[in-house]
Amino acid sequence: MAEVKLSHGIWVVVADGEKALFLENKGDGLHPRLEVVRELSEENPPTRAQGTDRPGRFNDGPSPHKSAVAETDWHRIAKTRFADEIADKLYHAAHRGDFREVVLVAPPLVLGEMRKKLHKEVAARVMGEFARTLTNHTVPDIEKSLMAA
Repeated sequence: MAEVKLSHGIWVVVADGEKALFLENKGDGLHPRLEVVRELSEENPPTRAQGTDRPGRFNDGPSPHKSAVAETDWHRIAKTRFADEIADKLYHAAHRGDFREVVLVAPPLVLGEMRKKLHKEVAARVMGEFARTLTNHTVPDIEKSLMAA
């Protein structure tokens, strides 16, 4: 992606499947100073901790053969739902006029899900996307990572 300038007032959303930070740049393009506007979190244990059933099986017709059915990936479904929630929060914030521009930072799966769910009003304000996991970094580390990108 082309260089993204973190101008004054731009929002940076740093998310993964369990946590999201909504940050606003209170500094300028050369010296960003990101401040937390909002934080969302959701518990999302691995699928093995969420599912209790064995994988299903079904008959292959009149023969005695059976085929296995893959277990539902509850962890991935929860990530998708969380991406939907982030997109919804961004829509409401954009509708209120809380931000003019936004940069999205998330792992590829979450970034793709958010992109699919973004309202056109929010999608028009996306100035950049970074496929990275930075949710467990400090805000100064997030600033450095974005400036180095």
